[in-house]
Amino acid sequence: MRDARRRPRRPGDRGFRLGTGLFGLVLVGIVAAIGVELVRQSLPSLQRFGLAFWWTSEWDPVSGRFGALPFIWGTLYSSVLALVLGAPVALGIAVFIAELCPAALQRPLVFLTELLAAIPSIVYGLWGLFVLVPAIRRLEAALPDVPRQLPIFAGPPRGVGLLAAAVLLAIMIVPFTASVAREVLRSVPAAEREAAYALGATRLEAIGAALFYARAGIVGAVMLGFGRALGETMAVTMVIGNDPRVAASLFAPQYSMAAVIANEFAEAADPLYLSALTEIGLVLFAITLAVNALSRLLVWRMARGARPEASPAEAAA
Repeated sequence: MRDARRRPRRPGDRGFRLGTGLFGLVLVGIVAAIGVELVRQSLPSLQRFGLAFWWTSEWDPVSGRFGALPFIWGTLYSSVLALVLGAPVALGIAVFIAELCPAALQRPLVFLTELLAAIPSIVYGLWGLFVLVPAIRRLEAALPDVPRQLPIFAGPPRGVGLLAAAVLLAIMIVPFTASVAREVLRSVPAAEREAAYALGATRLEAIGAALFYARAGIVGAVMLGFGRALGETMAVTMVIGNDPRVAASLFAPQYSMAAVIANEFAEAADPLYLSALTEIGLVLFAITLAVNALSRLLVWRMARGARPEASPAEAAA
């Protein structure tokens, strides 16, 4: 049989390839259009403040002085902390469902995971406001005096603040990360586990071999959750405190880029004020693109290293 790649292409095949290629270019056009429009609407702010807008802390619409540093800080701080809290839980759920869960419980747990992913963010925000914030306030009030001397635990027990936002974000990213990581683990060839068992590996060691084989996909799942945390708006707005300042304390009210746009865009009557808010959207767009590009680069480099001869089972042989 001749190689399918050497078969002559028919006019219908070329037309189908061209049509699907045009659909692919639509994605490039959408991203480019978003970037161009954000830059165009941000020009007054860019011309007025320049790159200093990124590291200036003052946000005063009355006097026309704007800086995005508090919002960049609040977004990255809460998202990274949410990733630290949520990623281990999500990976634990994925490993349990894919490797250890009894068959009778597997389908209900998968359904509950997908259900959590489908809950609107405003519902998470309401739950966070009525349940999570009072719980965190009690936790902050019960903290001993010695840890309060550290800058990370300084401040009065308000409940609303960075810690509440980070915990809520961690809960929200768990179902996304767990669902993707579960499917990645299910795609690991059975030969990887069988080779580990044949070498005398325990159940835990065989799962470790599967995790090593699927590490590129697991990193992609974690970065997917991180991207969700970066762009979350309503739930964070309701519990972060909305105070534009840079603070290391987990108890301090802070602000995020998406929250300030949602809160103040409708009342931004001054053109410079509106442009500054749009530039914050541009900054968020740029950070999201950079994070996703770095994550894709990391996944690509890890996938290149994930050759069959590099697997733990065969390396032990």
